[in-house]
Amino acid sequence: MSRTATNGSAASGSAVRGTTASSVRAFVAVLGRDVFVTGRELPSFLAQVLVQPVALLFIFGKVLGQLGYTQPGYAQILFPGMIALNAFLVALQNTSFPLVLDFSYSREIEDRLLAPLPISWVAVEKMLFGALRGLVAALLMFPIGLVMLGEIHWNLSGLPFAALCMVLGSLAGGTVGLTVGAAVPPRRINIMFAVILAPLIFTGASQFPWAQLDGLRWFQILCAFNPLTYVSEGMRGALLPWVPHMAPWVCVLALIGACGLFGALGIRFFLRRALD
Repeated sequence: MSRTATNGSAASGSAVRGTTASSVRAFVAVLGRDVFVTGRELPSFLAQVLVQPVALLFIFGKVLGQLGYTQPGYAQILFPGMIALNAFLVALQNTSFPLVLDFSYSREIEDRLLAPLPISWVAVEKMLFGALRGLVAALLMFPIGLVMLGEIHWNLSGLPFAALCMVLGSLAGGTVGLTVGAAVPPRRINIMFAVILAPLIFTGASQFPWAQLDGLRWFQILCAFNPLTYVSEGMRGALLPWVPHMAPWVCVLALIGACGLFGALGIRFFLRRALD
């Protein structure tokens, strides 16, 4: 009897491991397919992710500086914020918009749901793919900004922490995009983005140091509710430590908390929509 029970437990454990391995392979295959499709659509992807931040960087960092409307050195402060903005917003948009299309009348999401992996993993794959695109978009800003602005004085020893902030910022943007894309009906997504996009951009401390908002205390508190603020402050503190900035550990904890909160909400909304 004992030997039979042991054999049954071993067989059950082997079956679970086999199912998990199959799910992992399916997850990697689905993610790889999305990455491959991005490679085929590279020009449109680059246009989508670079036009807005490059325009902001050029106008605020180059044009206004040469006209004397901004103080010398402002471009140094703006550049890390634009990298953070690109990481977060590109991840958000590239998770939410495809998800809205997948849940539209065509129900293209059903092809993903038929894959041999848990439904929650489908949501994670959508979020992770959006985060990868956000990370690539942030990395592309480095050479563009260096060419556009000329000489940049950065603390190079802070590059590892800046890389961590970009990764966490892309993941946070992906989880927020998952929540928005799964919670908002397709017919209202344009209204939703019209309402939330501008506040996200201008309360995310990407154009100014959050720590210097003491004179606008209410606005400083409002910015603290935006996950983008912690990406911008983390990037700025890593690359420009002499500029007033938020404590690095606060940025990391806030971004991990945002990933956990919006990730859980996004998966919950995704499961509700997928099982309708």
